[in-house]
Amino acid sequence: MIFPLAVFLLQMGSSRCGLPFYNGFYYDRVMNDKGDTSGEVQFSGVKLMVETSPEAIYTHRGANITLPCHYHYAPKLHVPRKIRVKWSKLREDNTKEQDVLVASGSKHRSFGEFRGRTWLLQASSQEASLVIHDLRLRDSGKYRCEVIDGLEDESGIVDLELQGVVFPFQPHHGRYMLNFHEAKKACEEQDAVIASFGQLFKSWMDGLDWCNAGWLIDGTVQYPITVPREPCGGKDMAPGLRNYGERHKNLHRFDVFCFSSALKGTVYYLTGHQKLTLEEAKQACQDDGAEIAKVGQLYSAWKLVGLDRCDAGWLADGSVRYPITSPRPNCGPPEPGVRSFGFPKVGKFGVYCYKMS
Repeated sequence: MIFPLAVFLLQMGSSRCGLPFYNGFYYDRVMNDKGDTSGEVQFSGVKLMVETSPEAIYTHRGANITLPCHYHYAPKLHVPRKIRVKWSKLREDNTKEQDVLVASGSKHRSFGEFRGRTWLLQASSQEASLVIHDLRLRDSGKYRCEVIDGLEDESGIVDLELQGVVFPFQPHHGRYMLNFHEAKKACEEQDAVIASFGQLFKSWMDGLDWCNAGWLIDGTVQYPITVPREPCGGKDMAPGLRNYGERHKNLHRFDVFCFSSALKGTVYYLTGHQKLTLEEAKQACQDDGAEIAKVGQLYSAWKLVGLDRCDAGWLADGSVRYPITSPRPNCGPPEPGVRSFGFPKVGKFGVYCYKMS
């Protein structure tokens, strides 16, 4: 006779807690931390549902974007509920999520590098969309929209992707010289961020072929191969991303894959000058009201603007490169790309400058 006893105890517990029964749902008042009732009610039998965009949202650096998020109840409630909203950004290395914004009613608070650039869009009832102003390279990634109603909470994921370009990078002192932390800094110094697996995979799909292994933001080391060959994993291997797996971020050293997006200025080859040394090149750009271009800026101009110039020029890292979108004789290989002369210790070349719009 255990079952009837359990029912009896449940009924006794319910009556002692004073849980009223109405329309199939139990309600209970919530105590605040002072021991007072807040007037907020909890419910069971009603499902809170959150809907976000099933497709990735593509945009570019500097844009303003809205990440859609809506919620509703099933069955529908006719009395408005007081909810809280929390937006967070998922990290590529699966560590603790990064707080973006929390909101309750008309009040909201944003955090870290999102402070002053984010707010909650509530153009309609039961909307909790996130607006991000002046997108930065680090803003690319997955975002979680969490709607909290008392003890109930549901969430959805929005994937924000920036249109841009992935490029391999090694410093002037040679191949495989960067640990993970140095790799991140190296990308940032070239107006870029360390690339994600998804960004490298998309670039491989677009034809990127590079035989040197490089860091990615998740702490793995990989490289993209479209034409299998013996020094790059073997000629009998299928095309794809060669993966060294996760490596020690302090001890192991490789190159790095960087990612850059749309520019807020213009990259151009400085004409009207004789060939220059690196220091002369930097000064020439300054005299023209600009600065010597960074590697990420040249790649962005080549990929996103179509910069095409068969003149080798200095860049800020001490390398000499030139961008080709329309391959032709005497301008390198028959494929589009950014050609590199490496890091010349002697010699004079032109220069690529960058000027803010």
